[in-house]
Amino acid sequence: MSFAAIIVLFIVVLLVNIGLVSAHEHDFTEIKQLIDSGTACNQLADEQLEAIGDYYMEQIHPGEAHELMDNMMGGEGSASLKQVHINMAKRLYCNEESTGMMGNGMMGMMNMMRGGGNMMGTNMMGGSFGGGSLWLWSIVGMLFWIAMLVALVLLIIWLYKTVTGQAANGNSALGILKKRFAKGEISKKEFESMKREIR
Repeated sequence: MSFAAIIVLFIVVLLVNIGLVSAHEHDFTEIKQLIDSGTACNQLADEQLEAIGDYYMEQIHPGEAHELMDNMMGGEGSASLKQVHINMAKRLYCNEESTGMMGNGMMGMMNMMRGGGNMMGTNMMGGSFGGGSLWLWSIVGMLFWIAMLVALVLLIIWLYKTVTGQAANGNSALGILKKRFAKGEISKKEFESMKREIR
């Protein structure tokens, strides 16, 4: 695979990732205004509390992590996810201890988010509910973006050398030597001797 093909593949992967990230973004402008207004909790409908909880979930776990959390809680549009968001709003916005669907209220979920695993009062599925591996995904994501940054820097260096004519066989000493040999200015013996000196 040529270097140019690798660069094209890199750019396609980068664009797909940017598209996926922006596909998961929510517009929380209205909800942020509602939160900033300080409306009393007893004046909010469940739909508003759900939206506030969704906003807080996005703040705690932005982007794809938010979608993963939503899927673990039942998926978009499910009654269980709606209740999770309402409970989160009651706990974080209203400062209430909410119980019911989640045993220990939202603190059980918060504990799971930090890696504790005790999400719904008792350990779901007999053990830790995935919270312990969230740190691993954070590291993988960070390493991915570091790799992307390094690849971008290498691409810029390669493009600079290509544009300025300093690519592999351009104006390098070996490139000049090859050109002189091709024109017949030096013999094969001289070429081999000079090539050894260059390296």
